Amino acid sequence: MRRTLFVLLIASLLSVTAAAADNHGPRIEDLAWMTGTWSSPQLEENWAIPKNGSMVARVRGFSPDGTTNMIELISIEEENDSLVLRLKQWNPGMEPRYDGFLVMKLVESKDRMIKFEDTGEGATVLAKLGYSRPADDKFVISIETPTGQSFEITLDAVK
Repeated sequence: MRRTLFVLLIASLLSVTAAAADNHGPRIEDLAWMTGTWSSPQLEENWAIPKNGSMVARVRGFSPDGTTNMIELISIEEENDSLVLRLKQWNPGMEPRYDGFLVMKLVESKDRMIKFEDTGEGATVLAKLGYSRPADDKFVISIETPTGQSFEITLDAVK
């Protein structure tokens, strides 16, 4: 009887340990749904596949006349059992739009949706930034400015 109780105790401890090992924060691989090229008349985003703890994007903004008016680089990295987004923008000619980088912390993540919030550690150009993929051919960027203005940009998949 004691041996049976001991085996049951060890088995239950092993199952609790395995469950704890699976209980982790979001991982960069969870963002594979963002991968691809997405475009609208005013914006184009190219998201590389998540790899080795990071995911990056190249973004181009367009003026109404079709010329490039902004270049942006985005990096999302695993840090402290969470995800951190860093963003930097340039005008044409690679003239920085602001000093430093925007640094954002993860505030929400679920199936094909993620939201970040400004940490106040770097440039304050956005208060909140979110991404979602409501359909296989749609990619939505949700933005809130530091003054509280909110808007969305819907991009289409580029094939």
